[in-house]
This record gives sequence, structure tokens and C-alpha cells, in this order.
Amino acid sequence: MARPTTGNLFGESSPQSGVESPAPLAERMRPRSLDEFVGQNHLVGEARILRRLIEGAGNLPSLILWGAPGTGKTTLARLLAEKTRARFIALSAVFSGVKDLREAITDARHERRFAGRTVLFIDEIHRFNKGQQDALLHAVEDGTVTLIGATTENPSFEVTGALLSRCRVLVLNPLTQEEIKTILQRALADDERGLAHLKPEIPEQLIERVAYSSGGDARVGLAALEAAVEATIPDQNGGRQITNEIVIEALGRAHYAYDKGGEEHYNLASALIKSVRNSDVDASLYWLARLIEGGADPVFIARRLCILASEDIGLADPLAMVQAAAAADIVQLIGLPEALFPLSQATIYLARAPKSNAVMRAYQAAVSDAAETAREPVPLHLRNAVTPLMRQVGYGEGYRYVHGDAQAKEEMACLPERLRGKHYFDEGK
Repeated sequence: MARPTTGNLFGESSPQSGVESPAPLAERMRPRSLDEFVGQNHLVGEARILRRLIEGAGNLPSLILWGAPGTGKTTLARLLAEKTRARFIALSAVFSGVKDLREAITDARHERRFAGRTVLFIDEIHRFNKGQQDALLHAVEDGTVTLIGATTENPSFEVTGALLSRCRVLVLNPLTQEEIKTILQRALADDERGLAHLKPEIPEQLIERVAYSSGGDARVGLAALEAAVEATIPDQNGGRQITNEIVIEALGRAHYAYDKGGEEHYNLASALIKSVRNSDVDASLYWLARLIEGGADPVFIARRLCILASEDIGLADPLAMVQAAAAADIVQLIGLPEALFPLSQATIYLARAPKSNAVMRAYQAAVSDAAETAREPVPLHLRNAVTPLMRQVGYGEGYRYVHGDAQAKEEMACLPERLRGKHYFDEGK
């Protein structure tokens, strides 16, 4: 099991024997103070909530930091601990269990006896199960630890109500292109921790390109910048001329803000369906590409398109379901990357098709009556008389076979007595 780690702002340990490889640029460039911290001005800016809390009484409440990767959750937790002069213990919910939590809490109680405070930072706290989260409750409630949990998932769904009620939830926004650009420029100019000693020369537009392609994630931008600089061969003067080709290679596959098992998966799927429903072909293709390039299961996409074909188009264009079903079959037959073609074709067809939710509304109206009249008996003439006794009590009596009796369609009622004359499906809509 992972042991709690303590240390300075960067969690550095004492040197070991042998030569350690240098830390990645993103780790080396972690801000050392709140004044160096870039972004999240709504939380740490002058007179903002965290500034007021820690600069007032120095009393830091337990927090859940919710934000996308690379927005500064871990860095902010470390800075807050340092600002409030608290001991910092870091755990990862991926590698830690209840035993690690208990050890950390025991250490915090020992620290408290000497008037010390402890910030217990749990990265990816959404990965803790209910039992693990419950193990934190008493220590958080009595102030043994100040909990700072970091999560990329909506805490309303992933953190228990009991733990959530003891914490403040703070939302960290994706960094803007300008904020990422600021971070990149600092790394280029920093000789001690950054890249300045490698003498990189990179045009402004390429810095902007890296910032834009980072998708709001500072780590992605710094990793790409470091790769581009290190991959460039120095000239005779030791300078490194960073070119567009090198930047493209360093960026590699475009960064997609996508998590197959997380909330963003469903956000993107929702955007696709709503764009198709709105008959916006271009937006539909864009969200489809985001899903496919982000790594979504193509069968999942096909299933959603099949649902939409009936729910939002239905009998306005019966071929819509045929297109969606064919795409679903082909996707399972050939897989990606070729499956993007039938998925794109079906998406375009469904987006262009006339829209009608009459099928959905008809069923919703019928199911409402079905719930209210669940005890209403099936009319005798609609029942099958399987035995002589059933015939004796009237099963099937009065049933008229529509193929031999043209008037049966109009004259024979098929709804229960209480619902005679009800209409659910509106063909005009």
C-alpha cells in the first residue's frame, strides 16, 4: 500500500544513491506561492474566498477541489497548506486504502497534541468507495485533519453526502489560452527550473499554438513545450530554433478533454444528440468527432443514434431508424477506424431528417393512463377463450375479425371501458 508522503512544496525526498532523472518541466515549474499561481482568480485573487479565509484567521476549512486535469488542484492544495503553516500529507485514492487513511489520521492526531495542524490531501478522492470515505468523517468533523480532496468528477455523484456536508466544494475552471501562454513563457524564461538554459527560440505564434492545443491543461502545454525544445538540435551558437514541424510533432495526437468513464463522456454524448435533434449538421459532426477521437466506444455512439432515430424522428421519416440500425450493425462488423464513415453518414442523415417526437409523446400519454388504470380488466371480447370454461364465462364473445369484417375497425372498441375514445398518437405532429 502507498504510504503517506510529506515534505516541502514539491514533495521532494532526500537524495538516494545513484543519479535520479530530472523531474518533468510541469513538476519543476509548480508555483511556489499563491502570487505565482496562474488562473482560478475567482478563488485566489485579491479579496477572493480562499485569500480571505487563509489571510484572515488563517483557518482553512475542508475543501473539495473539482476541476479538469491540469487546472492546479494539487498545487493549490500544497500552497494552502504552506500558507496556513500546516503539515501536508498526500494520498492517492488510486493506491491508498483504509489502512493508509488510519495511519495518516494517527499522525495528524500526534501533530495536534503539539498544536500542529495537518492538511490531508487526497488526489482523485472520487475513487474512494463509501467505506473509505466514511473512515474520514470523524477526523474531518473534529478538526484532526483539514481535508482537501481533488476530483475531476462531479462530487455530487462521487462523494458521499455525509463527507460532502463537511466540506466546501470549489470549482476550478479550465485555464484560458492566455493563462497557459503565461505559464509557458515563464518556463521559457526561467533558467533555474525552466528551459532558458537550453536557449530556446520560439516564435510567438507557436507558443500560442501550444497554449491553444493544451485544452486548458497546463501539464499538457508544458510537456509539449519541453518535448519541442529537447527535440531541437542546438545550432553552432547553442541556440535552439523551434519550428512549426517540431511543435506539431511534440503535440502529437490532439488533446481531447474526454474521459471514457467520467462526466465529460456523457456531456459530449448529450451535445451530439441535442445537436442532431436541432438539425445542426455541422455541430453534430463536430461532437461526433470529439467522441470518436477522444476514444469513445463506437457501439455506444451507434446505440445513442438508434434511440434518437425513434425518439426524435420516428414516423416523420421511418428510414431514419433503418439508417441508424444499419450503422450500428456495420460498426460492430468492422470497428474503428472505418466505423467512423457509417457513423458519420447516419449522423448526417439523422440531423437532416424531419423531426417529430410524436412516438415518444404517444407512449408517455399511454403509459400515464396505464399506470392510473393498472387494475382495469381486459375487455372480454379481446381475451382468448383457450378452455371451455373461458368460453362459458364470455371470453372472446363479440370479437370481430377485422380481415373478414371491415366495420370492426370502427365499431369494435379495444380500450378498457374507462378509456373509450382516448387518443394518444397525433399523426399531425
